Amino acid sequence: MIGRFGFESTSSRPLMIPDTRLTSSHPTTPITRRRSLGAVGALGAAAWLGAAGPARAQFEVEVRGVGLTQRPFAVAAFTGRGLSDTPVDQIVVADLERSGFFRHVVVNGEALDENKRPDLTPWRGLGVDALVTGSVNKLADGRWDVRYRLWDVVKGEDLGGVSFPVPANDLRLAAHKVADSVYEKLTGDPGVFSTRIAYVTKRQNRYALWVADADGQNAQAALNSPEPIISPTWSPDGRRLAYVSFESRKPVIYAHTVATGERQLVANFRGSNSAPAWSADGKRIVATLTLAGHSQIYSVDLASNQPERLTDSISIDTEPVWTKDGQFLYFVSDRGGSPQIYRMSALGGAPKRVTFTGNYNVSPDVSPDGKTLVYVSRVNGAFRIHAMDLESGAVRALTNTRDDESPSFAANGKLIVYATRVEGQEALMTTTVDGRIRSRLAGSSGDIREPAWGPFRP
Repeated sequence: MIGRFGFESTSSRPLMIPDTRLTSSHPTTPITRRRSLGAVGALGAAAWLGAAGPARAQFEVEVRGVGLTQRPFAVAAFTGRGLSDTPVDQIVVADLERSGFFRHVVVNGEALDENKRPDLTPWRGLGVDALVTGSVNKLADGRWDVRYRLWDVVKGEDLGGVSFPVPANDLRLAAHKVADSVYEKLTGDPGVFSTRIAYVTKRQNRYALWVADADGQNAQAALNSPEPIISPTWSPDGRRLAYVSFESRKPVIYAHTVATGERQLVANFRGSNSAPAWSADGKRIVATLTLAGHSQIYSVDLASNQPERLTDSISIDTEPVWTKDGQFLYFVSDRGGSPQIYRMSALGGAPKRVTFTGNYNVSPDVSPDGKTLVYVSRVNGAFRIHAMDLESGAVRALTNTRDDESPSFAANGKLIVYATRVEGQEALMTTTVDGRIRSRLAGSSGDIREPAWGPFRP
């Protein structure tokens, strides 16, 4: 049947990016492909001090592969943790374990705040390398103060700590910021736990665009519509989302300010307007337009809304994505006879084919450092996430499921979010770049699709 880009597909999962060259008689009807998925069991779940509380339901972690090294850590119960319904210390555990770099050592023990040096000997005996202590306190002005301190158990050193005073409704954000700080102290890379993800759900005949914490919790609806919403993508400053809406009975691109709901009409040209992606400076959006009669890639200036054609072929060119340095675009084209990923200058010009393994490779995203390409590849009828080392060309399958879509890099390039189906249900998942650690995120119910990982928060 016809798949996402007008290319032949053996599956039928709804991906809803039509090519009007193939659907001109019904331009508002999405092309669909529903794929079946076998169950994938999770091999572990978060646990903290033996409690079956919110952290246990928050995510599941699957670990695979041999020779995997994870640094053992522990989080002592934060003092004052009972004053709030937000399990700050458990959220810190869940974040760090989901990163793939750390293994939580479950210990029953007393609460330890950040003001006193703990006796590290028993922790060392338990094989703990790093210990987090902390507190949660309500301030006189109604805000909350979340503090932590990190200890190198092996060396017996105080690695410092941070205080995060926040409004009551931002306690989860404070917990994510603690995890970010701990992660950076232990790895040297910035954490992404306080970033956000966007995704789309379909429930019956209603569509919603959601913005949630990076763990899938605290989801807020940015837009609800009886018509399809597809292809959300974050602006570089994280303040806006571009997406495609069918509310005008055709695919039209909007830029949506998350905090206020204000929208800017970006592309409502003749035919189809789809697959938006932001430039590095946030001043332009590249998109797939059918002004030439079929899908080609254009750059649209946000100040003037004037389109500039970047590809010039008789093929379907779609799904452009900018490199973070703004120098190149990766996109999908069938110009070689099957959908493959190509690279060209951000100003246009002759493209160079990038993928050669397999006959169906779509949905590219490039790591922030420009070294890794992730995409969806069809393998024996299964759609799985793959990663390519762009220097060597080596390709690795990151998933073993059958129904994966829309991979999107975290801002630090260490994790990838994607949509799939697990045990018969739609799910949001993250995977490390080597595919060894996979986590299932919390998410709204319904048909969950097209996640996009946002940038670092200002």
